[in-house]
Amino acid sequence: MTADEAYAWLMGEETSFDKHVLASILALSLSEGGAVAENAGYAGIPAVLEAFFPQAAAQLAGAETLARGDDEGCLLDLLIANVSSGSAYEMLLAGMLARRAQWPNHLWQDLGLRHRGELSALMTAHFAPLARRNRSDMKWKKFFFRTICRDGEYALCTAPSCGECCDFDHCFSEETGESLLAHLRRSNEQAV
Repeated sequence: MTADEAYAWLMGEETSFDKHVLASILALSLSEGGAVAENAGYAGIPAVLEAFFPQAAAQLAGAETLARGDDEGCLLDLLIANVSSGSAYEMLLAGMLARRAQWPNHLWQDLGLRHRGELSALMTAHFAPLARRNRSDMKWKKFFFRTICRDGEYALCTAPSCGECCDFDHCFSEETGESLLAHLRRSNEQAV
């Protein structure tokens, strides 16, 4: 199943933002042959998937709990400590964000979102304490790992402050590019 097909199948006729976020992440995961419920260890996750995707519940159920590397585990801990409400939906998102943040692109791309603004809206709604801390609008992956290093009393950067760092533009510049779902769609069209 292609990512576009998976997304259309998951979304159906509904257009809610939270469903779009989950469907985008799951569509990429399904198209890559990856695990679906990437945070299966939390109670309530099957109910969240059932509520959002009743037509796909059987296929989405039963995912294994995934092994996490140190970086992913630290990010998961950070996200869980900063959820807005502590709902099962936010716990599922925390696991998915931590897993997809290990991929090499901008985080919004790795989540299958259309643009960075959707990621910022997601962070503001469901990880509000972290969103408030990102006052300078640093790129989300950079912000997460800088926060982890700072909180863990480690030093991510050798510069004493962002203003003095030679990587300032790399951390704070505009994030542009094509969404991964659009890229996969274009690749599939060119292959035909």
